Parts: sequence; C-alpha cells; structure tokens
Amino acid sequence: MLRCLIAATCFFIATVELFADDWPEFLGPGGTAKSADVVPITWSDSENLAWKQDLPGSGSSSPIVVGDQVIVTCYVSGDEAKRQVISFDKSTGNQQWSVDFPINYREDGYQGYITEHGYASNTPVSDGQNVYVFLGKGGVHCISLAGTKMWSFDVGKGSSNRQWGSASSPVLYQDKLFVNAAEEAKAILCLEKTTGKELWRTDADMLELTYGTPRIVRLDNAKVELVISVPEEIWALNPDTGKLNWYASSPMTGNVSPSVIVDGNTIYSFGGYRASGSIAVNAGGGTGQEKDVTDTHVRWTNPSSSYVATPLLHDGRLYWIDDRGIAYCTSAKDGEVIYRARVSNLENGRPVYASPILIGKHIYVVTRRSGTIVFSPGESFSPETQNKFASDETDFNASPAVSDGKLYLRSNQSLYCIERK
Repeated sequence: MLRCLIAATCFFIATVELFADDWPEFLGPGGTAKSADVVPITWSDSENLAWKQDLPGSGSSSPIVVGDQVIVTCYVSGDEAKRQVISFDKSTGNQQWSVDFPINYREDGYQGYITEHGYASNTPVSDGQNVYVFLGKGGVHCISLAGTKMWSFDVGKGSSNRQWGSASSPVLYQDKLFVNAAEEAKAILCLEKTTGKELWRTDADMLELTYGTPRIVRLDNAKVELVISVPEEIWALNPDTGKLNWYASSPMTGNVSPSVIVDGNTIYSFGGYRASGSIAVNAGGGTGQEKDVTDTHVRWTNPSSSYVATPLLHDGRLYWIDDRGIAYCTSAKDGEVIYRARVSNLENGRPVYASPILIGKHIYVVTRRSGTIVFSPGESFSPETQNKFASDETDFNASPAVSDGKLYLRSNQSLYCIERK
C-alpha cells in the first residue's frame, strides 16, 4: 500500500548532489567496497577516536555518509518498539535529526538467526537529495536530508519458513529504487524514487532465502542489467520492466546472503548454505527465447565461498574472512584458492558478519566481538593490527563507511568516527 505523506514538498526541497567523499550506499559507491582515502590502521578508546555517539538501539545496517551527514538505522525495543533513522554530523557527531517508524504490526519472534543480526539490518541509500530506507516488514521510506518523511511503501509482511529476518539493502538507478523483498513478499520491486509508486514487481518462489543486495551492470553495448543471486541461480533482469534477460545455474544451494560483485561485464557470486560455492559469469547473455546461459557464459565455479560477508575484489583477487574465522584469498580468473588461513584471536561462534573494505592500501575487516583486523593484500594472510574498543562488548555486525579521511564503525551500542590525531 502506497502512502504519499508529503508528496508536494518533493518539488520544493533543494537538490544536494553526491560528492566524491560520499559513501551513499551499502559497500560504498557502486558497491565496490573501495576508498582511496587514508585512515588510521590503529585505534582504541583513547587513540585516533574523533568522536563516539551512543545509539538508542541496536542494528547491523552500515552507516552511509552524504554531505556532512552520517546516517544509520536502529531498532529500539520496549513496549513501543520502533525503528529509527538517525542523522549525525560527520565531523562532530552531533545528532541532526531522527525519524521514528513504529512497529505496529507483528514482527518475527526474536529467535534463531534474528538474534544474530536483529531487526535493523538493511543499509540505507541516498541520491544526495533524499535517503531511502528499507525496514523489512516496516516497508520502504523516503526521507529528505532535512529529516522529513516524503513517502512510504508497504512491501508486505511475509516471512520465510525459517523466519531469518530481512537483510538486503535498496539500490538506486536513475529514477528507480530497487528493493529485494524476498523475505516479505518473495518479490523484487521497482519503485519510482520521487513518489514511491510501484513501477514493476517480479514475483518468484525461488526468491525465498535470497538476502543479498542486487546490483547494476553496465554492459559494453550501453545496455543495463539488474543482477541478483538466488538459491542455485544468478538472474539478470531488465531494470525498466523486471523481465528476465537470462539466468545461469550456480552452486549456491540454500540461503544466499552475500551480494553479487560486479567488475565490468563479469559477475561474481558467493554463498549458499554452509558456504556451498562461488561462481563467475559473463553478463549480457540471453537471446530470443533462450534464457539459460549456463553453458555459454559461466566462466568458473568453485567450492570455496563466504556464508555472510560479500568478498572484496581487488587486483584480480577476492578476499574475505568467513563466519567460521577463515581468511580466504582466491583468484578472480579461475576461482582457485591462493591462501586459506585460520584467523587467530577471534571469539567463538560466528566471528565475522561484516564485509571487507579496501581503504588506501589496506583491507579492513570488522569482526563481531574481536575488533577490526587490518591487513594488506598479497600472497599470504598477515594481520598488521587488530583494534578493539575495550568499552564496547556488543556486536559489530556492520560493514564500515569511509569519507574524507574518516572511518565510521557502528556496533549495537555506538557509532564511532576514527580519524588520525
């Protein structure tokens, strides 16, 4: 159900363009997980900490940075449970505004995997004018950068049989907002970003257990595809219509959490139950009635994989630390393992949910309870530092954000800004 709350004001707010220093979506611009900035490789409660702000509730969503704002989402429990979208000044940490979204409907019970990541796991996205948030059963919302609600859209209140909650983040392309509502509606939705009007939806039972964020592929022939990894297949949709361009069979059985990785015309995907595999596919397939491009466009498959984190692609190699605490580096050319190493000094359980980020010449991996590991790309895994805030014993599930020489981390307790002092 579409509810245009303050549609008229859409035409009067000032447009704010995205700047080079912005980190406007999950894993940064285009989902590349890379920044040319240089930030500290060491920090603590007393070293290189520019500011810290305690949050009113928990969350696994990543912060985004737009202009002078850092924006995060939280779940606030209690008799009047709600989700909050909060903006902080990126230099001082002062709160600028917050918007509440009451949970006046039935949510999944706090059990199973929901206890691992919570009820605020979807990272916002911004076009420099508005912020778009996907709150699972709480719907999709557009908020101006001044903190005004613009429109809302109800994606549905469904649950998978396992009730694992929602995780995918929305994606912008031109005037369209794409939402993977697999958990809530077994559908991928396209909304008009200015009004929230539904432009198309693709319904499919196969979307169940699809938790990754879709991505845009720009082909050499100027065509564009919306790609997503679902259990046992990779899909490419026409972003204007939602129609299937092509699909390829994949080794990812069961739930698929990592987002696809796009490098030119090549798509890499990881995931599946107990990290069942990885795949590289050439985009741009599908001609006429033939949609299955498995035999013609799949470059390789490999049993190595990541269960939760989206790997980092850098200089022809893919890097990640999986949820069992194993560091991987594999070849993007053929998927073969370059190294596989047990990471020491990690707590038991599922130690890593966050995705790796390349900042300058270093890879940063946030662990859930054992600090952030910093290491260099190369032939072997050799951590240089492991930085932990002694005062925060809550989970750090979110991937970092980077802007203007500052690193932003969030836990279930606090939002941190790290800057060289």
